[in-house]
Amino acid sequence: MWAIFAFIRGKLSKCVNCWRNQNPGSIFLDFFSPASESMDPATPEAPVAVVVQEPAATNTEPQLTRVASALHRRPPLDYIENSRETMKIFFTQCVPLYKYALEGNWQEAKQMIERNPMLKEAAISTGWTTVLHVAAGTNHYYFVDELLKLLYEHGKVDGNRAIELQDKKGNTAFCFAAASGNWGIAHLMLTRNSNLVTIRGGDGMTPVQFAALQGRCPMACRLYPETKNHFNDEDWKLLFFTCIKTRNYDLALKMVSERSSLAFAQDDGGNGIALHLLAQHKKPLDSCCHCSQHPVHIRINPAMKQDVFLQLVNFLWNTIIRDIGSKTEMLNIIRQPTQLLFDATEVGNFGFLSELISAYPALIWESDSNNLSIIHKAVSNRHASIYNVIHEIGFIKDIIVTYEAEEDKNTLLHLAAKSAPPSQLELISGAAFQMSLEISWFEEVKKIMPPSFIRMKNGKDLTAQELFTQQHAELRKNAEAWMKRTAEFCMLIATVISTGVFSAAISIPGGMDDDTKKPNYLSKSPFLVFAISDAIALISSATAIVIFLSILVSRYAEYDFHKSLPRKLIYGLITLFISITSMMVAFGSSFFIMYYHSVKWVPGFISAFACLPILLFIFLQWSLWSDIISSAYYCKTLFKPGKKMIYVVHTREEETIHNGN
Repeated sequence: MWAIFAFIRGKLSKCVNCWRNQNPGSIFLDFFSPASESMDPATPEAPVAVVVQEPAATNTEPQLTRVASALHRRPPLDYIENSRETMKIFFTQCVPLYKYALEGNWQEAKQMIERNPMLKEAAISTGWTTVLHVAAGTNHYYFVDELLKLLYEHGKVDGNRAIELQDKKGNTAFCFAAASGNWGIAHLMLTRNSNLVTIRGGDGMTPVQFAALQGRCPMACRLYPETKNHFNDEDWKLLFFTCIKTRNYDLALKMVSERSSLAFAQDDGGNGIALHLLAQHKKPLDSCCHCSQHPVHIRINPAMKQDVFLQLVNFLWNTIIRDIGSKTEMLNIIRQPTQLLFDATEVGNFGFLSELISAYPALIWESDSNNLSIIHKAVSNRHASIYNVIHEIGFIKDIIVTYEAEEDKNTLLHLAAKSAPPSQLELISGAAFQMSLEISWFEEVKKIMPPSFIRMKNGKDLTAQELFTQQHAELRKNAEAWMKRTAEFCMLIATVISTGVFSAAISIPGGMDDDTKKPNYLSKSPFLVFAISDAIALISSATAIVIFLSILVSRYAEYDFHKSLPRKLIYGLITLFISITSMMVAFGSSFFIMYYHSVKWVPGFISAFACLPILLFIFLQWSLWSDIISSAYYCKTLFKPGKKMIYVVHTREEETIHNGN
């Protein structure tokens, strides 16, 4: 019997380990926690995974409850002891109750608890989780509400003791509720025991830190006001950086506005200050939740969306400028451990750069270890919004564009000649349009280069044009193959259409009058519709054939992909669509002419049904059409800045004078 149980437990433990490895960031409930197998649960001295940390002597604020052992809060462990009798109860009562709690099946759970009242507080897994832990972590509001009524039926003292029970890692059921993000359950528990927010869980983490770590932004925002008065310095820093990493910018802004020293705090992971982390956010989004109104009034770039991310960057940067001791210290902050300006440029974080450079425009002169500016970095990573700052800096651009890399002597034009990162090329559909985009970048950068730099060679004795040809040889081949394949298919369709509509033109629907030799329905409006639509279909299909033929016989040189070939493809697709539409109109009108005198609803139905191929063509080819049109528009408007990076910050007095005038 014991051998069988040990075998089953070993197999289940392996499954749990595998699940943990695949979901390292998850907080979950389990029966067989590997950490819990290493100790005998019946041993009273068994330690728990609760970090003991004494508050700093200099901190006078009240601290959250820290416990050296969970013995006084651990649940009864009677049913997880290693004995034959308890194992029988464990598998016949604890395991089913665990399942009912996972499912939220209160009726079955209630019957089991009524038969054995100890189950409402006892540990029902080897991780010491109680039924309240399981239900609170799986978002079953009704289950938790009814269970709390049972726990508190003998008074508040017994109820508080039961609700504060901790699992082997030191987590209360409230920690599980906070991590799951269910405010309804958390509020239920807080109304019973308001001290739950001050009881730390595993690794000494507070419930609000559990919520923030799991990305439960609304929960973190609601727990923060109840918890902040009990924080020590480490708690403030941990929660602040957790909010930034999980993009809870709203709570992060609220915290730093209340405790400005967080702007200078260093992340424990060696990532620098908060600005370094924010610079690396590839696609900054608005905060995942909204806390109460901030106590500070923050002005950001008026051309940008007034989101919390930019407000946070603005507040952090202005705090550093205001409180920093010297310019040297400020530069050291933005350069170490990484150069945050170049981190932001690499991921295209336009708003971040706008806030920093607008407050301190001299940052535009910053260069990295390879003597390259943020404009060079923007060109390398193909971020046009950042590159367009050259239109705002006047003569400064004439100096910056002359910077060349110390390692390989590449100029700004050489960087434009290199292949774009795959992530940027993927924004454009079709190799031909990708090639067009690359040529557009090269030509745009060439416009701002001094004439002497256009023919300049790099460390490998290559001019920028030679480097462009070398770097884009494979893309040019792919673009040629893509263009030919597309043109061949489209020309085949156009040929079939032209053949069909030509045959329809010489086979007049309704026949000819034997005496006058005129079409019988010449005076009817459906015949006129047929004649016009058939002619349009024939002309447009023939035009499409000519256009696609010109694409097939093209030279496919590099600069053919700049404007010539993409335009031909667009015009060819437009004429092809017109020919398909006209052909179906001609078919519908001819069918109407032939069968109108029989059952009248039939020709009307068939004529309307003839629209199906047109709609199907639009539906199936819409992605290609939209990609082609957007690609053409994207390349055309890429270097026309829609918003300025550098803006002027007016004081309230200046705004009042300006508005008064």
